[in-house]
Amino acid sequence: MIHVSSHSPPGQSPLRTVQVLGGGSAGSCAHVRSLTSGLVARGVRVTVCAPASADHTYDFSGVGADHVHVPRRNDPTSMAVLRAACADADLVHAHGLHSALRAALALSGRRVPLVVTLHSRPYAEGARAHLLRLLERRVARAASVVLGSSSDLVDRARSRGARDARLAAVALPFPRRPAESEDADRLRPKARAELGATDRPLLMAVGSLDRHRGYDTLLDATRAWRRLDPVPLLVIAGEGPLRAELQRRIVSEGLPVRLVGPRDDIGELLAAADLALLPGSWESRSVLAQEALHARVPLVAAAAGGIPELVGDAAELVPHGDSEALAEAVEALLADPARRERLRDKGTLQVATWPTEDETVAQVLSVYDELTKPLPLP
Repeated sequence: MIHVSSHSPPGQSPLRTVQVLGGGSAGSCAHVRSLTSGLVARGVRVTVCAPASADHTYDFSGVGADHVHVPRRNDPTSMAVLRAACADADLVHAHGLHSALRAALALSGRRVPLVVTLHSRPYAEGARAHLLRLLERRVARAASVVLGSSSDLVDRARSRGARDARLAAVALPFPRRPAESEDADRLRPKARAELGATDRPLLMAVGSLDRHRGYDTLLDATRAWRRLDPVPLLVIAGEGPLRAELQRRIVSEGLPVRLVGPRDDIGELLAAADLALLPGSWESRSVLAQEALHARVPLVAAAAGGIPELVGDAAELVPHGDSEALAEAVEALLADPARRERLRDKGTLQVATWPTEDETVAQVLSVYDELTKPLPLP
């Protein structure tokens, strides 16, 4: 619960902040909504610059922000709209690398502090990797403070030239889970029946169907599970450019996998699963990993990015890109109910170590104070 107190001294105008999102991941959007709610409750004026679709989904306006529709970065009008939105800001806070670059360009020539929160490690190959490094350097040097949601992102920002990089407290709000509700006994079998896993183990993976998320490794692992009796069903929720390619593999190789597309009932599906799988993620604070531990669903994840720091010993970690290790970890957990129960208990303990929404808002406000307090008179 956010502690409500005025952040503006009597007689002074409230601090005016602009939060910049480029559409963003589910994690960064949920973080901005939570942060906005806490800032507004403490007397800070907040404008959220994001595509209208993000406001429709996350309702920044509903928690007290002014929302400005800023088209995605390939729209030629987006920079002009962003410059106008930042014109009267005391401080601008960008979330994600591309949003940070646009914010830095919008503030060019102005002495307005720029805070950048990095939620995930950017990914590029070949010639694009060189361009990515240039972009990271530009953002790191433009930012007054860089907040990284994991230690590896803080180190990366420093290596790119950030003059002030810190570990961020990033909390995501979690609604009451079906696993905790009175309807759990009814919802779980209903969800399993809908997915076709009434009498077989149900494995869940969630996320956009992109190349770097490890879905090829995950499909490779499912080949080993076909020898199990009963054969586990892997359900992947999400949409993306790899969908057609993954579906072709599933059909041609006869893999026990269902692609169910984007869903608005992820909490219910996850609570019905026997295991959650995260084959590869460069999100430092993966939403799926956090949801799984909150819902007491055992997690098998690739040891990539900030995942080991996030989950500690509360998940089964395997080397990134190692389909055999992933397959073996899943088989071992399915055969060991006691191990699954230990992971559930460790997950509950790990969740208790994560920052709260109140702590997240307090840290961000302390950074804002540092950057906007008046200079002492000579």
